[in-house]
Amino acid sequence: MASKTVESAYAYPLRSVFLPWAARAGLARLESVTPRALEALAAQLLDPERVQGRGPLSRYTVHSYLRAVNQCLRWGRQEGEPVPDRAAALLPSRPKNLPLVLERTDIERLEQLASTERDRLLVRVLADTGIRVGELVGLHCDDLLVRTRGSFLLVRTRGSFLLVRGKGDRDRHVPIRPELARRLQRYIERTRPSKDAGDPDRIFLGLRRDRRTGAYEPLNSNAVGQIVRDLGRRAGLRQTVHPHLFRHSFVTWALRRGINPIQVAEIVGHTSLAMIQRVYSHLTPQDAHDALIAALLKDP
Repeated sequence: MASKTVESAYAYPLRSVFLPWAARAGLARLESVTPRALEALAAQLLDPERVQGRGPLSRYTVHSYLRAVNQCLRWGRQEGEPVPDRAAALLPSRPKNLPLVLERTDIERLEQLASTERDRLLVRVLADTGIRVGELVGLHCDDLLVRTRGSFLLVRTRGSFLLVRGKGDRDRHVPIRPELARRLQRYIERTRPSKDAGDPDRIFLGLRRDRRTGAYEPLNSNAVGQIVRDLGRRAGLRQTVHPHLFRHSFVTWALRRGINPIQVAEIVGHTSLAMIQRVYSHLTPQDAHDALIAALLKDP
């Protein structure tokens, strides 16, 4: 698990929420963390007049905080710590907001508005593969695999000890269209500023030399986010465009086209179908009808 995920999902709720609350409540020992005490914690977090003048928390936030607490208590119990057997906070239900998606016409518009081939490729790779932005910026030139039976992007689990290039426990081959493979190959060979590159193996580099190093440094996730947000504003799209929106949009598009959910999960690098099932929730009956009719027409 990435250190950033550990910090945001686990360390912060425990260090900044649970432990201060336990100290205020006088719970100095694990034996004191009873179901009733955890109910008090949940009620306090959900209180619209929350203490310390910081206002109410969303049910999403409270759910994530309490889930981290429960996992910590479960781990402590497994390690032999004196955690009461039934000590677990009841997680509040979360409202189901349907994820926004980009239509294929929106993606074409974003790509057309991009002023450089690098930015056009950023949009197209995100849109046509559903890979994470961290995986995108971690792509190396030799991760483009052009073969006689198909072209792929190799999304690696790990590059070096400093760079996690994928998420999960194994590498995966993400299929791409031959046209996109040719564009990436041309970009790598002809357009990419490989001379004086800070990382000569990385595909996506900055367009200007870094003032500190004098080299063309690799793009990071924040830079990609800024690029696509700017394109979204220029395109006049109602929703804020961010890299993860392309991922939701790809999954929705793939499911609407009738691609097997297990294959979709494999392509985007999910180890379970949980996220795929969540995306299913906003597909309409018309989507199901169209997918079935298309399948019947292909196989009468």
